[in-house]
Amino acid sequence: MRPFFVMSLLFGLTFGQTASLCAPSEYTIHVEKRECAYCLAINTTICAGFCMTRDSNGKKLLLKSALSQNVCTYKEMSYQTALIPGCPHHTVPYYSYPVALSCKCGKCNTDYSDCVRERVRTNYCTKPQKLCTM
Repeated sequence: MRPFFVMSLLFGLTFGQTASLCAPSEYTIHVEKRECAYCLAINTTICAGFCMTRDSNGKKLLLKSALSQNVCTYKEMSYQTALIPGCPHHTVPYYSYPVALSCKCGKCNTDYSDCVRERVRTNYCTKPQKLCTM
């Protein structure tokens, strides 16, 4: 029994980083424009999950780049565009959003990700809702 425990521990330490739970997850975003009559509920996929990180006790001894935490982020993504219904002619009725094709644990890139933990507002509609399935 003891050799099995030691081998399991070594296996977990060796392959723990690659077995993180970071994967595309279904998510619904709600989009509305002040000028348009409806709120659009869009079903898409985002990257979500757990990434293995380490907190160093010797923070003063290491470079700042060695202390950054890994997050679940996009490895591959595409953009799709939806039409928001009920918009007047002078308003652009299109909304483009990312679709996660695959995910990875890595540094958060602010070019295409929101790296802040707190949400600015909740994800809900204030107008009648239409569902967009793409």
